[in-house]
Amino acid sequence: MLNRILVTVMLSVFIALLGVGVIIPVLPLLATKLGASGFSLGLITAAFSLSRGLLQPIVGSLSDRWGRKGFLVAGLFIYGLVGLLIPNANNVAQLICIRLFQGVGAAMIVPVAMAYASFLAPVGQEGRYMGTINIAIFCGIGCGPVIGGLFSDLWGLSSVFSIMAALCFFAFLLVLLVMPACCPMDRRQQVGLWVNIRSMLRRRRTVGILVARFATVLMMVPTMAFLPVMMAEWPGSSGLQTGVVIAGRTLVNALLQYPFGKLADRCDKVRLMLVGCICMSVALMLIPSAASFAAMVGVYLFLGLGEAVLWPVLGAYAAEEGRAHFGHGAMMGVFNLAMSAGVFTGAMLAGLSMDSFGIRQAFAGTAVALLALTALAAVLIRAGEAAGECNATQPQPHTSV
Repeated sequence: MLNRILVTVMLSVFIALLGVGVIIPVLPLLATKLGASGFSLGLITAAFSLSRGLLQPIVGSLSDRWGRKGFLVAGLFIYGLVGLLIPNANNVAQLICIRLFQGVGAAMIVPVAMAYASFLAPVGQEGRYMGTINIAIFCGIGCGPVIGGLFSDLWGLSSVFSIMAALCFFAFLLVLLVMPACCPMDRRQQVGLWVNIRSMLRRRRTVGILVARFATVLMMVPTMAFLPVMMAEWPGSSGLQTGVVIAGRTLVNALLQYPFGKLADRCDKVRLMLVGCICMSVALMLIPSAASFAAMVGVYLFLGLGEAVLWPVLGAYAAEEGRAHFGHGAMMGVFNLAMSAGVFTGAMLAGLSMDSFGIRQAFAGTAVALLALTALAAVLIRAGEAAGECNATQPQPHTSV
């Protein structure tokens, strides 16, 4: 039963994020055609992150009590609707509203999928289990841009959004028909979301994990939303080339998730976190200097390597905290809230920096912020562990998955 659940979750997340990934190379171009500035491009991403971020802790906490299937089904259905709505947007304001709605669906997909993986992970294997669910996430996002860029070149922007809708509705049916309603587990007393959040904020180790999650997604908008705009200025550039650059980074990340997840289970997680952060910061500094397709591919592959080192570490930390203290859904909800806050902040700062100082400064500023905040996170995690905030090894069961 548990294997069936995990496999179904992985397949549905892969298919759904494949559908999301296809629009990555074309959404900024559609927004630009509607008159979006650099700030507006950032706001389109920020709107998605805002609604997703606000709802994720609520969905995560409720999924600990009510089970997770219903949330996953609803989120996939909303994603399918978004694929139908985006090409019908007539202005930037409408596009922002649609992205707000997409964030509602997103709050029910990735955090719930991560809570499944966290729940199923045996003690001491959190890194490899979270790495496994990350494979589905990154393979979906990584393969999507190639398909999206190709279909955009062949049949235009609107065809890409139709593909997104079809894939997400297929994933919706997969979960609805195949996933068991719940998996009975031992019951335990649940505490409220705000009680959990206050407890998290009192633990330096947990705060450090959340700061690291926030910091390491500040670069999401510069590396995703600005890339198509930069490459569109090159002679002979195509949507397919943009998709290949994004896909190369994401697929390297996906392929290395499991081996680095095993490494995270065995090695010092703080050191691995810092190594990944340094690689990512160096890549951010190099992106504006890449003046050819081959150079950009190389830089993005290096960026993907840094992310592959980092993501299983943070996922394993979150799984440990969820098991020992807060509940898997509640922890993954707040963990992904920190991610959404990072994307929102990065989107706003990068958009303003691009409009005011230029694209090179937007990347450099993001790299410096990433390094500084990750160093702070490392200090907090070490301080918490030194103060005895180590996790219990006894899993705390939930009512359902």
